[in-house]
Amino acid sequence: MARTQNRSVIGVDGGGTNCRFAMLHQGRRVDFQLGSANASSDLDAALATLRQGLSGLAGAAGLALSDITDVPTFIGLAGVLDQDIATALSRNLPLTCIRIEDDRRPAMVGALGASDGYVIGIGTGSFLGRRAGGVDRLIGGWGLILGDEASGAYLGRQLLRRVLQVADGIHEATPLTREMLTRFRTTAAIVAFATKAKPGDFAQFAPRVVTSARSEDPFAVGLMQDGARYISRALDHLGWRPGDRICPLGGLAPFYSPYLAPDISAHMSKPEGTALDGALSLAAQMAHVREPA
Repeated sequence: MARTQNRSVIGVDGGGTNCRFAMLHQGRRVDFQLGSANASSDLDAALATLRQGLSGLAGAAGLALSDITDVPTFIGLAGVLDQDIATALSRNLPLTCIRIEDDRRPAMVGALGASDGYVIGIGTGSFLGRRAGGVDRLIGGWGLILGDEASGAYLGRQLLRRVLQVADGIHEATPLTREMLTRFRTTAAIVAFATKAKPGDFAQFAPRVVTSARSEDPFAVGLMQDGARYISRALDHLGWRPGDRICPLGGLAPFYSPYLAPDISAHMSKPEGTALDGALSLAAQMAHVREPA
């Protein structure tokens, strides 16, 4: 991970489940964590989380918030779909040297370091990426309404949708759909939940899909297979070939391995670092640019 001499830097990795903050300061790293932050699903809540997290991070380092105003900061945040959203956030944060992007690039930087390769990012949301010759290409990450296939939020939403279809008699019940109906008690409760649910709320059911698939629940197995097919198509579109390195990122990505083709699973390797490491590295690059000649 890139570092600069005698300069503090801040990195933020904000996602649908957690928002993580870190600062390199006086030769040590300080970490702080809060709940979810997604700029598309709730901009105001994301901004509040960032403000609270920066204040908490400063406090954890023994500093006041005013002490970190000029610290180069890179924020990778879910739901930053364009520069307008990034600008709206940065204008309302107490920082003078700040860059805000979506959370995909810092994840790639953290996972691959300076090397070429591919990433499969499957957590609350999803994306895939390729680095070749130092050039990054990203696909996916469009959010749950129109994308995020194979993600935790996608699995949870598809599960609740299937429970309603079972109630309508369109599909046969499985142990997993029965379990979910028992949990909610009524179909009306499921609809009420979904009406207000954010991606992280849907994603809470993804672990049950994974464990039910291991128990050969037919619907859960089908969901995992569908997700694996999406991952395979995306990798093919990015140009993956046997022998190319693949780094699985996020809490769900490793669980797709049994459902992927053996040649894909065989080339999965442990990421060099996390998305938060990547954000710190990108912040360090910002600091380096600011260093006097």
